Amino acid sequence: MTTHLDHTYQFSSLKTLFAKANEEKSGDRLAGVAAESVQERIAAKTVLSELLLKDIRENPLLSPEEDEVSRIIDSQINEPVYQKVQHWSVAELREYILSSETTGEDLKRISRGLNSEMIAATAKLMSNLDLVHAADKLEVVTKCNIEIGQKGTLASRLQPNHPTDNIDGMMASLKEGLSYGIGDAVIGINPVEESVESVKRLLHGTKDFMEEWEIPTQNCVLAHVTAQMKAIEQGAPADMIFQSIAGTETANRSFGIDAAILGEANDLAKSKGTGTGPQHLYFETGQGSELSAEAHHGIDQMTLEARNYGFAKDYDPFIVNTVVGFIGPEYLYNTKQVIRAGLEDHFMGKMHLIPMGVDICYTNHMKADQNDMEDLGVLLSTSGVNFIIATPMGDDCMLNYQSMSYHDVATLRETFGKRPSPSFEKWLELMGIMKSGRLTSQAGNPLLFTR
Repeated sequence: MTTHLDHTYQFSSLKTLFAKANEEKSGDRLAGVAAESVQERIAAKTVLSELLLKDIRENPLLSPEEDEVSRIIDSQINEPVYQKVQHWSVAELREYILSSETTGEDLKRISRGLNSEMIAATAKLMSNLDLVHAADKLEVVTKCNIEIGQKGTLASRLQPNHPTDNIDGMMASLKEGLSYGIGDAVIGINPVEESVESVKRLLHGTKDFMEEWEIPTQNCVLAHVTAQMKAIEQGAPADMIFQSIAGTETANRSFGIDAAILGEANDLAKSKGTGTGPQHLYFETGQGSELSAEAHHGIDQMTLEARNYGFAKDYDPFIVNTVVGFIGPEYLYNTKQVIRAGLEDHFMGKMHLIPMGVDICYTNHMKADQNDMEDLGVLLSTSGVNFIIATPMGDDCMLNYQSMSYHDVATLRETFGKRPSPSFEKWLELMGIMKSGRLTSQAGNPLLFTR
């Protein structure tokens, strides 16, 4: 309870307090959990700032007894580290994270004693610039076939989707993307048809091309995890296994997954996948998915997104990305909400020590445009985002949404002095596409990939 301008605000539960302290999100309003006014939001932030970290752990928003995601997140806490910070307030944790004296290594150490809700609570007290500054401190390096995530690099997922899964059409887009230096994080295809045969065909198509041109990257087809597992068992060459995940057990079950299935997928990727590892999984998330599944349990969408990263962390993934504007205006109404969510997600993922990327995107019925996506691309580049997703001309012809283009990623690298991942950059130089960290006159020429 707190008083502002002679008005007393009282919050009935921790779940209510978390939701009302959130920045404005249309999804929270749709769920009926949002603050009713700016004044109520400020009051909630004030009360939240005074909570101790132990209060958050001891009063879970979703009980571990009824939710496996909660159990997994709590089991990850390093007890000696937690004991040192449990009496900190959320405000004190925020100040520690933002302090000029606190390094990235300090943040990695302290993150081991935090749970997802503590990280979400801290992000609710941060400005956009706070989120940029804090995330930029953290370097999270992972390796499947190659390493990505090094300071000073900006990797990218090449997304050569095709509306009929046509191999020739997919390859045309793939060649163009590579010619702009795109694809070091993964060559990742969203299939129209999720049959095992279709997954096998796309995996063989990308892997054959990677081997022919000796491209140091990873391939993946973003079908349901079970279809990918069957394809791998039948000999398909998959470097990673992909799955969309959520922040509650009931939402994950609506996706047709649970913790056990993901564990099996991880084991299979390690034993029969073509990635060298040690990381073999790829997860995708996005604020609002739990509400879409009617499985949010009255928890705000930002906090649920943080729980995604706690869940993902248990499997030591190679990459994770939030698809920040894909679901639509029901959950993120306009560009202001999309930009805020993108910065929140990136910071929260990095605080979980997740190799965090972002699909900077929007649907065509959202109040946003390409300039807004470029703005978020600039902010995330300065935040040290691990990778960005890129599509031809920023227009995905299969999923029918707008993202970043191959040109956009190349421009962000050049503007901010970012480099591709080291192994990939060496290959680009051998191909004559890049020299001394800059694209050459050969860039953008897919005819490079003709014999």
